[in-house]
Amino acid sequence: MTTYLILHGFQNHRPPGHWQYWLAGQLRERGHEVRYPQLPEADAPVREDWLAALEKHGERPGGGSEFVVVAHSLSVLLWLRAVAAGRAPEADRVLLVAPPSPQVTASIPEIAGFADGLALGPDLGRRGPRARLVYGDGDPYCPEGADVHYGVPLGLDLDHVPGGGHLNPEHGGYGPWPSVLEWCENPATRLTGNR
Repeated sequence: MTTYLILHGFQNHRPPGHWQYWLAGQLRERGHEVRYPQLPEADAPVREDWLAALEKHGERPGGGSEFVVVAHSLSVLLWLRAVAAGRAPEADRVLLVAPPSPQVTASIPEIAGFADGLALGPDLGRRGPRARLVYGDGDPYCPEGADVHYGVPLGLDLDHVPGGGHLNPEHGGYGPWPSVLEWCENPATRLTGNR
């Protein structure tokens, strides 16, 4: 059994139509432990409160089972912020999905503090556990491409999803997403679109 921590993004209240909600259900059906917390004040997140929630829900399971983190959108910045501060949970692997660009994040007052002063470079990429970045082109929250801001500077393993947008229900139709489920159970799987 593997333990999964699924972290949502800004203004996300864990709707049933989102791939993360679908993923949590699929993993539970397969007998895995799934933590899918509602992070505090999703519409007006406070960075320190989200970091505290990450620490609370990110306690490594006992018994030597694998611990995997799946973060989408703003929670990618939450994860990177935790790594930079030495506060990231001890995970075996991490999937970082569709982070917003630092410029977009800075332009939204409610979330500007998540990117403010975060140094994105190879040192930060080496400090956390093995991570993969998956991103779509045409993402309105990262128009330049997440590979430009995160993948290349951090030295991450990359999966590009053509036409994926923000990889959510509104941009790309991401409800069920079979390849993310496959990756969860087999890290050699490359993530592809859901069509």
